[in-house]
Amino acid sequence: MCRSRVVMLAAMVFVGAAVEAHAGPCATQIAQVEQQIQTLAATSPPGGPGDPSAPQSVGAQLHHQPTPGSVERAEHEANADGEEALARARKADDGGNASACAKALTEAKALYGIE
Repeated sequence: MCRSRVVMLAAMVFVGAAVEAHAGPCATQIAQVEQQIQTLAATSPPGGPGDPSAPQSVGAQLHHQPTPGSVERAEHEANADGEEALARARKADDGGNASACAKALTEAKALYGIE
């Protein structure tokens, strides 16, 4: 094997070990939830499972049809809430706080409709 290939392989093993050593208490669960979100987003129609949503509005209860702008705003807010929960999970994981990470992941799962 060429010397440069040996050096490159050793560097990749070293970096991989360093990344794994810095993984927090729920890094695996975060990765699983992110994968589930990506899978749901790729396979679900808009507004279906995997599309985080807020509670039904009064306007919807009164049978008012949403405008394209209100739908866009609602989607943006729901996605922001889901991403915020995932960001809290990552931050708790980085800090080694397993319970806060688990709580944030539970919230993210609820927002994205993941069981």
